[in-house]
Amino acid sequence: MQPDIASSNSTPRLQQFLDKLDRLTEARGQNVPQIVYVEKLRSLPAGTFGKTWVEFLDAHNLKPFTTGIRRKQLHDGVHVLTGYGVDLIGEAEVQAFLLGAKFRLFNVLLGLGLLRVIHKNLNSRQEFTWERLWQAYQRGRHSNFDPDTWQPELVWHLPLTDVQAMFSINK
Repeated sequence: MQPDIASSNSTPRLQQFLDKLDRLTEARGQNVPQIVYVEKLRSLPAGTFGKTWVEFLDAHNLKPFTTGIRRKQLHDGVHVLTGYGVDLIGEAEVQAFLLGAKFRLFNVLLGLGLLRVIHKNLNSRQEFTWERLWQAYQRGRHSNFDPDTWQPELVWHLPLTDVQAMFSINK
């Protein structure tokens, strides 16, 4: 399995990018205090959004982002809401979903960078189709999810399916 392109600290180049992003957002006064506390989520009942989030982190051997802007810290929650994987194609799907939900140039640039990496690393066992990205984009467009204003900390205690319904994120 490839590391989560957005959450793994195993790639020095990725960590350098994340560090630069934190410095840039800090200079702009956009960084926020830590949002995701694993132990708090771990204590929630099974099937809740928060418990599913921590199980996602555990299953992929990830640590939550604890620095930077809200959008960065809440990235893994988008994976949980959408069900997209942590491989390169899953990461591209997340970016396409976010782009559909709320256009941000950053998501275009990150998506293009992911496509470049995918193209370089695609092997015969992996299937990549533009349709998957288009479907993720359309899924974001048809949702009422705003990645800049959602507050998962207010709904961690709710069942995941209820949170998905709240944002009109269908399967």
